[in-house]
Amino acid sequence: MPFGNAYFIIGNAYAGKSTLARLLAEKHGGILCGENWHDSYPEPLDAKAFPGLCYTRDLKDWREFIRRTPAEYKAWIDETARECEILELRMLPELCAQGKPVFVDTNISVETLKKIAAPGHVLVMLADPQVSVRRFFERPDAEKQFLYRLLLEEPDPDAAMENYRKGLMRINSQENYDRFLSAGFPVLLRDETRTAEETLALAERIFGLV
Repeated sequence: MPFGNAYFIIGNAYAGKSTLARLLAEKHGGILCGENWHDSYPEPLDAKAFPGLCYTRDLKDWREFIRRTPAEYKAWIDETARECEILELRMLPELCAQGKPVFVDTNISVETLKKIAAPGHVLVMLADPQVSVRRFFERPDAEKQFLYRLLLEEPDPDAAMENYRKGLMRINSQENYDRFLSAGFPVLLRDETRTAEETLALAERIFGLV
């Protein structure tokens, strides 16, 4: 199996996927494919073939980004996820060929993972769907703070923020949560009382790494 040494972590926002992938790679001497790791794809992307990924690359005015309707935002996210899967599947074989365990915070769909992943090599991590809406701008990363400042600069900041949050609600919907929950893979629910090390230990048992 070409992806036999790859361990895939999927789920919704704020579930801890990136942190877990990093901890697993560090402890087990593996290769980390962290959040948005497809950005390292070595070839220029064609906007016709990858309109979702190229949208932000070619964007001239980021106010266009924040002013989209919730439906437009959700459609862009879905298209981008599809394109990310294409790139990740192109990049993974070379990484897996190195022989080390590969820990992947991934955009690959549930349907595809059921076809390519080794048994026991997929973990679903889930957080309350409302968490991403409430806490989206709490993270200090530059991208989110940039968008936050743009929203505050809009003629009606409250309306702009409400529109953006409605988009987040569509992306991190209960329907999306339930789809992951019923995918047939092991699930770890976000628990604020559980330490990162405890989550790591649970994931190691699920993946058979202990």
